[in-house]
Amino acid sequence: MHRITTNMFFNLGLLTFGAAIYSLGIKDIVVAKGLMSGGVSGVALLLYYLTGVLGPGVYYFLLNLPLMGLGWLSLSRRFILYTVYGMGILSLFMQLMPERALIADPLLAAIFGGAVMGAGSGIMLRTLGSAGGTDILAIWLNQKYNLRIGQFNFFFNLIVFAAGLTFYEPTLVLYSIILSYTNSKVMDYFLALFNQRKMVLIISDKSDVIAKDIIHTLKRGATFLHGAGAYTGKSKRVILTITNTVQIKRLEELVFSHDENAFFVVENTFNVLGEGFSRRKVY
Repeated sequence: MHRITTNMFFNLGLLTFGAAIYSLGIKDIVVAKGLMSGGVSGVALLLYYLTGVLGPGVYYFLLNLPLMGLGWLSLSRRFILYTVYGMGILSLFMQLMPERALIADPLLAAIFGGAVMGAGSGIMLRTLGSAGGTDILAIWLNQKYNLRIGQFNFFFNLIVFAAGLTFYEPTLVLYSIILSYTNSKVMDYFLALFNQRKMVLIISDKSDVIAKDIIHTLKRGATFLHGAGAYTGKSKRVILTITNTVQIKRLEELVFSHDENAFFVVENTFNVLGEGFSRRKVY
């Protein structure tokens, strides 16, 4: 029960932190320069620019209501409940944060605004929920029609920017495309940063003692794979373990302290699910 509660507060905390960062990019950089973003937040900004009433947070909340209904009927309750919170807190921050033109140059605003928004999005997507918006529709279409999530988001954003061309200067729309591109790249970077792991294969004649040290000293799991030398035909037990970038140097020192002739093979990996690592995100 304690673990469930801790995990819940961790997810809610990340959603809140990510929403605050995303809203900072929207209100203090993007809206202040009259730029657009992709997704439902982009539609909300378009409506706000056209009407001049309410606020982007209110429009974002209203546009998400039918999407939340769709998600409630077709996706997991856990994902939707976390997403309802993420959407609500993001709408609140977008509405309450003041508009301040932190960056005067529109190109720099597009680049840094996209970077800040991408960081916020990446943090929110590392939780068991999301910020709502096109995420819900994209996941639903993926499950029902096998349409790729990235493909849907790309075409949806094309429609948003095409609509923007009918109301705004082409230069502003082009800056907005730069913003959207930067947003997606930084978001991908944050997703990889949070989940970057190292898969390590260790070939040694002292595999037993090395495996014990991995388990008891580094507090990591280890698995024996059965192999054989191609030249000698001698059977060997190969150790497979997963660690993070912080512990990789300690693991290297541990292995070579036992066997200076060991083989130590490291492979980068970005999606490790299971005990001690990320939990599977159920949609």
